[in-house]
Amino acid sequence: MNRFLAALAPAALLTVAGCAAPFQAQVSRFQQMPAPQGQTFAVVADNPRLNDSLEFSQYANSVSQRLASYGYMQASSPASANLIVHLDYAVDKGREKIRSVPGPFIGPRFGYAYGWGPYRPYWGFGRRAWVYGFDDPFLYGSSYDEVESYTVYNSELTMRIDRKGGERVFEGTAKAMSSDNDLTTLVPNLIEAMFTGFPGNSGQTVRITVAPPERQKR
Repeated sequence: MNRFLAALAPAALLTVAGCAAPFQAQVSRFQQMPAPQGQTFAVVADNPRLNDSLEFSQYANSVSQRLASYGYMQASSPASANLIVHLDYAVDKGREKIRSVPGPFIGPRFGYAYGWGPYRPYWGFGRRAWVYGFDDPFLYGSSYDEVESYTVYNSELTMRIDRKGGERVFEGTAKAMSSDNDLTTLVPNLIEAMFTGFPGNSGQTVRITVAPPERQKR
């Protein structure tokens, strides 16, 4: 990667990762949630090995706070809860993608371009795959697009809520793409998206935008 791309890449990744831009997630929900009337709930991991995890406990507390804000009450244990909330989350290993970025532009260019290929304007003149005129790339530097690769990660959070007897009352999935695979950043954003407009319209998939931390309401 040349110096131009090296300088451009970090800024591009920040935008995709959501550190400097809103976090976007696709949220699907199916629900028959009972109106809050003092029902108690407990949050458990779909993977039982995570129930003793401090990381999972932090995410479970975040879910509990949001359910409590809707009028449900946290139980002292799953055994005493009316509703069991099953939570799971993951991020994949990522996949490489390719994109074009403007090539380095060195010095002015003059003339009018003729030939074949896709049109691209520069300084009001035509630019095509084959050119004729005062446009020597070896003298002034090429303005053709260059290619760089980057990694995209897919993250997902799933939440199921069952009555104590086993009846399902909620199923939700929040999915996102980012250039960052850090679960400590992704999971809180996915939870925020899941509970935006909770419990939602059953059978509807919506795109939720979560503002960066400094822009979220406190």
